[in-house]
Order: sequence, then structure tokens, then C-alpha cells
Amino acid sequence: MLIIADTMLATGASLVLAYRKLIENGEPLHTHIVCAIASAAGIDYLSKNLPHKRVTLWVGAIDEELTNKSYIIPGLGDAGDLAYGKKI
Repeated sequence: MLIIADTMLATGASLVLAYRKLIENGEPLHTHIVCAIASAAGIDYLSKNLPHKRVTLWVGAIDEELTNKSYIIPGLGDAGDLAYGKKI
């Protein structure tokens, strides 16, 4: 079993890339993806790009909208970026 935690799932593209990289050397029987907040677009992207029978998505809240910079509205602002220090 593999568990992937992502605070905010915006577009879903980076999570799909991470998943594909993680399974290069062997695929787990099942993967659980856990997100505090997800956009509807991100959930849709995952559903189209990950194997349904092998992946379960757990989401605390779904926000409907993304900005033109792919930030979730209202989301948590840019908390994902700021969690690693000041913006450069």
C-alpha cells in the first residue's frame, strides 16, 4: 500500500507525475491519496489519469474554482508555497 499526502490538490498534474514516478520500480496493490482541499478540476484530472481500481482519493473539502495561476479559490491562499519559507 502507498499513501500520498498533498495539502492542496489544484490541477492534479503534479500529483499524477509524482504517482507515475513512484511506481516506476513496482506498483503497490493500492494507493491512497489524501488531500485537505481539492479543486473539482483536480479531482476530474486524477479520475482521468490514474487507475480507478488501484487508487482511492480522500478529500477534506472540495473547492470549485481555480484562478488563472491554478490557485484554488478560496483554498488556503498560497499556503503550499509558503510552507517551505518565504517566496523568492
